[in-house]
Amino acid sequence: MIKLTVNGRAVALDADANEPLLWALREDLQLTGTKFGCGMALCGACTVHLDGQPVRACSTPLSAAAGKKVTTIEGVGASKTGKAVQAAWVKLDVPQCGYCQSGQIMSACALLAAKKSPSDADIDSAMSGNICRCGTYNQIREAIHVAADTLKSGKAIKTVGA
Repeated sequence: MIKLTVNGRAVALDADANEPLLWALREDLQLTGTKFGCGMALCGACTVHLDGQPVRACSTPLSAAAGKKVTTIEGVGASKTGKAVQAAWVKLDVPQCGYCQSGQIMSACALLAAKKSPSDADIDSAMSGNICRCGTYNQIREAIHVAADTLKSGKAIKTVGA
């Protein structure tokens, strides 16, 4: 049994220790928001947080998550940073096809947890491992700035219908 905490919930998985974390999340725990993109840690679609750090779940063995805290796109909104990033994504209508967006959001949250006022260069560097086939990089950068400003001001982002 491999024990870990996923989105604040303790879980024990009877799985192969070498199984990629991605498949444990998607298949065993039915958390399908984390996407399979390339399987080689190159595209970022599978990004999750492991003890607060962004990792590629497709290349992280389940054994590396044993005893640690995993946060997925389904759980990131429980944090103030996650809420701000998700609200900025909605406000600026960032996704087009949306496939990469869970990984993009997870990387953006990790950036803002580490750097409260990132520059464009900081954002480009932190997000460089996340590929968006639709090319929404300008909207992603702007949404990160909006989320950073929201976190600094403490005011909630107003979105359509809210």
